Amino acid sequence: MAHNHHHGHQHDTENISTAFFLNLTFTIIEIIGGLLTNSVAIMSDALHDLGDSLSLGLAWYFQKVAKKGRDETFSYGYKRFSVLGAMINALVLIIGSVFILQETIPRLLQPQTPNVQGMFWLAILGIVVNGAAVFKLKKGTSLNEKVISLHLLEDVLGWAAVLVGSILMYFFDLPIIDPLLSIGIAIFILINVYQSLKTALNIVLQAVPTDFNIKKMKTDFIHKYPKIQSIHDVHTWTMDGEYNILTMHIVLNDNHMTSELQQLKKDLRHDLEACDIQHATIEFEMIDEDCELVDC
Repeated sequence: MAHNHHHGHQHDTENISTAFFLNLTFTIIEIIGGLLTNSVAIMSDALHDLGDSLSLGLAWYFQKVAKKGRDETFSYGYKRFSVLGAMINALVLIIGSVFILQETIPRLLQPQTPNVQGMFWLAILGIVVNGAAVFKLKKGTSLNEKVISLHLLEDVLGWAAVLVGSILMYFFDLPIIDPLLSIGIAIFILINVYQSLKTALNIVLQAVPTDFNIKKMKTDFIHKYPKIQSIHDVHTWTMDGEYNILTMHIVLNDNHMTSELQQLKKDLRHDLEACDIQHATIEFEMIDEDCELVDC
């Protein structure tokens, strides 16, 4: 299992590096194109893409750091560094979106006519380049990749909106569409980035992993294993949204042979793996043992 997890992180790093170079190259093209077309929508998306390039670079670095094993400084390893990358990415998007809104709203009052043909061809190129990056990152499973994939998917949708807007402005004299598109892109980003930032914060604050029910786990184990009298002091959290950890105290109803306890612990860990718990620390106690950590 450890080998597969490491192999997955290697693919994550390769996916992010590919997306980084695609995004950085296109950002340069986009800034030039935005200036030539006088489109605030394209310039806004260029700023967004510049932020994405920074985010991708950070994510690439943090994903490589996250592959390190445990050491004396980080006893659980460096997996949570990928979450730090995801949080920085989300914050960059928020700051960039607020800046876009600040710069674009005045254009609603004084819209300027952009070069719609240039907008059209840049939009086509934007959909192709960002779509290729999304496809590459879609293969990954880390929170870091999911956040970045969201960034790039938003770019694809944003460019689709620019494409439609450029077609409308080609046939109709509606220059106000350009700033409206820019504002729409920014609001869409802010709404969607909220969930990603919430997920990252839950990980940092060591919330119980999604879809894991402590109460149900206790009930199932007590019913399944006659040797178990009760379970208490259960703590579970996730390092990066993928690698989940659990600790618990199990009270036994009688004295048992060491070999029996070893088998019980093995069976419990197997069941916990089925519940997506990769690292379990289990402590056995006797029924008459006084534990200060018994749940209130």
